[in-house]
Amino acid sequence: CDPTSAFGGIIAFNRQIDEAAAKAVVELFSEVVIAPDADARAQKIFSEKKNLRLLLTGSVPELGQKTLTVRSVAGGLLVQDRDQVRINASMLKVVTERAPNPSELADLLFAFQVCKHVKSNAIVFAKGGATVGIGAGQMSRVDSSRIAAWKAQEAAAALGEEEPRTTDSVVASDAFFPFADGLLAAIEAGARAIIQPGGSIRDEQVIAAANSHNVAMVFTGIRHFRH
Repeated sequence: CDPTSAFGGIIAFNRQIDEAAAKAVVELFSEVVIAPDADARAQKIFSEKKNLRLLLTGSVPELGQKTLTVRSVAGGLLVQDRDQVRINASMLKVVTERAPNPSELADLLFAFQVCKHVKSNAIVFAKGGATVGIGAGQMSRVDSSRIAAWKAQEAAAALGEEEPRTTDSVVASDAFFPFADGLLAAIEAGARAIIQPGGSIRDEQVIAAANSHNVAMVFTGIRHFRH
């Protein structure tokens, strides 16, 4: 969805690549493509692309398998369980006057899953089952909201689209909004529904801000917070 970010990067698939997908990928400048498998025609297309590396992993690891993450620090290692939580609709708490509609709910669950893999402070805009803007690694959540919205605007402009992709989108936050400003930045960009863990001492202010704009918001009770 973002041709600028794809430039010179890595494109990952969670399923076998066919000829049509391979043709679409080589239209972009990417250096690595990784997937469980690729059919013969796809492999031929990739082989003709200079300086492109195709990595085939075989089967995708079992999602429910318990694993650990390791980070090095001065004098040792930090080891913890990998974040493998998968949120479903039954785990959500609607905290606003308006509940998300079915399409918003599907996008909210998708966006929160993506958020798990984005460095905190993380904000993810999604629409129609795809990400449209990502803000990552900022010291303040409001800056992540603004960056995600800006990235979505840039992507739309690059593709000649008349309106930002964040219009009528949903937003996921990997941790609670400490103030209403980050939520308001998302709403200003066009978000119509929000998913976040909740748990801030200012939750009521954030909920009130959402209600004042007729925006639906749900709490998960679980944060991701990847560093």
